[in-house]
Amino acid sequence: MRIQSIEVYQRHLPYAGGVYRLSGGRTYETFDATFVRITTGCGLEGWGESTPFGSTYIAAHGRGVRAGIEEIAGHLIGLDPRHLDRINEVMDQALAGHLHAKAPIDIACWDVFGKAVDMTVADLLGGGTGERLPTISSVYAGDPEDMRGRVANFRAGGYRGHSIKVGASQSEGGPMLDAERIMACLADREPGEFFLVDANGGLTVEHALRMLRVLPRDEDFVLEAPCATFRECASLRRRTDVPIIMDELATDDASIAQIIADDAADGIGLKITKSGGLTRGRRQRDICLAAGLPMSVQDTTGSEIAFAAIVQLGATVPGRYLNCVLDCRDVFSVETAYFDAPVKDGGVLPPNLPGLGVTVDQEVMGEPVAVYG
Repeated sequence: MRIQSIEVYQRHLPYAGGVYRLSGGRTYETFDATFVRITTGCGLEGWGESTPFGSTYIAAHGRGVRAGIEEIAGHLIGLDPRHLDRINEVMDQALAGHLHAKAPIDIACWDVFGKAVDMTVADLLGGGTGERLPTISSVYAGDPEDMRGRVANFRAGGYRGHSIKVGASQSEGGPMLDAERIMACLADREPGEFFLVDANGGLTVEHALRMLRVLPRDEDFVLEAPCATFRECASLRRRTDVPIIMDELATDDASIAQIIADDAADGIGLKITKSGGLTRGRRQRDICLAAGLPMSVQDTTGSEIAFAAIVQLGATVPGRYLNCVLDCRDVFSVETAYFDAPVKDGGVLPPNLPGLGVTVDQEVMGEPVAVYG
């Protein structure tokens, strides 16, 4: 089995809620998504996706994904897509870094692999636990009572976890507004719910300490990606007993190993395309498990194809170490594929279908913007 062609597709995915707001005044209305279809000589095909969260979230952007694929794709024609470690070595030799550009190729190869042996990707990654994966919502920063209402809507939709965005500027209300946002979102908490307060690296240590200081001591949540630098996050961790989750700073194997070596976090936000795909995601899963670090399995954002990869990897994480998976399907008003994993009883299960388990809507994809091979 050999890679015969690599097709690249591009779509703008409009945010279904109008405007998504992050710390630091960052706003997003649409996201530049890149999709890859790998076709083999025997007719099997696999799909992957990389949709960066704009160009101001981490060092990634949509045009960069496609430029990176252009550097890589020609080196992969004729290789066996099932040899994932070798595929990743060739990509690394062709292009240093740019993991977000390598991820959709890696994911598409896993999709082909699963179809070739009639197994789910979760089976290939070690086997699913059979447990429902708790899904987490994404509640953008806004008026506290409005955020409370959005949490309630997600709760009614079966979500058991909620990612609460904070990071108000001083002119907006600063630490006090962020504390009000947290208290409003936790006000109607139900047993078994998990709350993650996510600053996306947008807080200073001072802001974080002031915010935490005014909150009631019995509020139960974890604080994700509070500050932009490793030094700031480590400083904050020494000065609070609130569990700290690393996300934007957990970018690859080496950074996760450093976080563990320095005892700098209580958990990891593992985002698949940020990490370079499922091959590296599997390795980072195992590093975290060896260190006893809980994790969430997510992605920067993405459509049904990205969610399928999230579910396949998330299904392999033992329940005591899996905080949640991110259900990104409701983020956009465009559906790129069908993935049969409804939210039921607080979570999802991967479908028992080979590969990722997605059926891609070719009409939505349109024509490829680049073809290699």
